[in-house]
Amino acid sequence: MKIAIILLTCVLSVITSSAYARDIKGVSLPESVQLDATTPALVLNGAGVRSKFVFSIYVGALYLSDKATSADAVLQQPGARRVSMHILYDEISREKLVDGWNDGFRNNSTEQEFNAVRERLASFNEFFQTVVKGDVIVMDYLPGVGTRVRINDQLKGTIPGADFQQALLKVWLGNEPADDGLKQAMLGGG
Repeated sequence: MKIAIILLTCVLSVITSSAYARDIKGVSLPESVQLDATTPALVLNGAGVRSKFVFSIYVGALYLSDKATSADAVLQQPGARRVSMHILYDEISREKLVDGWNDGFRNNSTEQEFNAVRERLASFNEFFQTVVKGDVIVMDYLPGVGTRVRINDQLKGTIPGADFQQALLKVWLGNEPADDGLKQAMLGGG
């Protein structure tokens, strides 16, 4: 009888713990997050690894109020959201991060959309420094506030505008994402 209870307890603890976290490449991602006291909890829509050549660069995760499996559905969904980047690579220079942001915005926006966010993108780029393995970049969008950027739990700043948030999401979910596999994973497909 005691063995059956112990086995049942072990099975329940495994089931319960898997409901609260997903592990990708050693990064434990919670199934839900709370941005602040005024917004409802967000659920993990999907997560995966940004790879370049044979290297794992970071684990990217997308949190939404309601799960969505298409980029259009994500982009049309109102409300708060989070994208997190958990750095796996030894070091990513500030210059490479900034170049990546600039290319991602430019490649996934119309000329008009890009021009509308260009100055805010320059301010956004100022938030970044060289990052190393284990660093975490979190970008939270709060309607009416903007996109709040934290690196290792240190607030770097906030960029206003829903249009900026849309352009930022397209870096991962646009027609020319940096990593197609990560796009599919963030949309719950991997």
